[in-house]
Amino acid sequence: MTRIALDPFVTDLDGESAALRAAGPLAEVELPGGVHVYAVTRHAEARALLTDSRLVKDINVWTAWQRGEIPMDWPLIGLANPGRSMLTVDGADHRRLRTLVAQALTVKRVERLRTGIEALTNASLERLAALPAGQPVDLKAEFAYPLPMNVISELMGVDAADHPRLKELFEKFFSTQTPPEEVPQMMADLGALFTKIVDSKRANPGDDLTSALIAASEDGDHLSDEEIVNTLQLIIAAGHETTISLIVNVVEALATHPEQRKKVLEGEIGWDGVIEETLRWNTPTSHVLIRFATEDIEVGDKVLPKGEGLIVSFGALGRDEEQYGPTAGEFDATRTPNRHIAFGHGPHICPGAALSRLEAGIALPALYERFPELDLAVPAAELRNKPIVTQNDLHELPVELGCPFGHTS
Repeated sequence: MTRIALDPFVTDLDGESAALRAAGPLAEVELPGGVHVYAVTRHAEARALLTDSRLVKDINVWTAWQRGEIPMDWPLIGLANPGRSMLTVDGADHRRLRTLVAQALTVKRVERLRTGIEALTNASLERLAALPAGQPVDLKAEFAYPLPMNVISELMGVDAADHPRLKELFEKFFSTQTPPEEVPQMMADLGALFTKIVDSKRANPGDDLTSALIAASEDGDHLSDEEIVNTLQLIIAAGHETTISLIVNVVEALATHPEQRKKVLEGEIGWDGVIEETLRWNTPTSHVLIRFATEDIEVGDKVLPKGEGLIVSFGALGRDEEQYGPTAGEFDATRTPNRHIAFGHGPHICPGAALSRLEAGIALPALYERFPELDLAVPAAELRNKPIVTQNDLHELPVELGCPFGHTS
């Protein structure tokens, strides 16, 4: 089996995803840092593996880990071994940890956040409108980042004063370019920051999920301090990164498909279709690390060996012709059915999917209603990905806002 090295600079994600699909449903890959794992690259096989109990999150099953071949200063160590949380356990422990989070993120509870999300969106749009007219704007920094970070922070009870430090640390956490000598300190700093947040909520509880996790641990659910801290870190990281990329990717998709954009703005195509197609076609999450095989597992005509690690290559899955037909590589906001698994599948499916969809479903229509002439300020080919193998994330999204609705130049 030919090994495919994932590009640490993510210079051509579409080409890399195509190469992974061409390798078959199971591809042998090399992660940045020379770490060898396997990747599932086809939709049907991914759905099956994501519900296969022979694949577990326990890193101690990983033969390379047992042999000491994974250094603690590996840039992706925080994703492969992020500490004990609902992300890294299975079975009863997973259900125990996930239930508390899922109860706070049910569709009904998430819908109650609508008014707050609308207010935050309107405030962001006012800030955009106040920027100097006629100058390119980094829509990622000015709109796509602040909204989900503010929403998830409010949900978890994180003070806005911590946002700059969180942004700095998470950029290092996800990047393949973080110098190895900085990785241990970065991990320690993240742990210290989230421990501080938990300690603050323990002393002064509020109406937020962090306080609820602390209360549950004191009421008999037996969450350890490590589980609370790691769960908070997990939700903050996943709860804003995915939505940032989703908003950015929708704007890019509409800018590069003007005929569909016109139909969206005229109401012929619904925003739900745009969001779901973007999740499939240009998924916010390119690869998810890591599950481990407790025994040999057949995947198509290949075998995932016992003790090996498996990543899920969502960028490849989203354009699988066996699932979506010959137009899988095309953006089509009218596509139906569109049964993608961009938020995962099985027991570990993302509990924040409803929240991400709600945020995008509020922010994007409001953005285009306010700035119907919004367009890219540079050719799409000049947009650059960040060096993050797990997130489909741009450095920036320069746009021209045009005249706000109701104004003339």
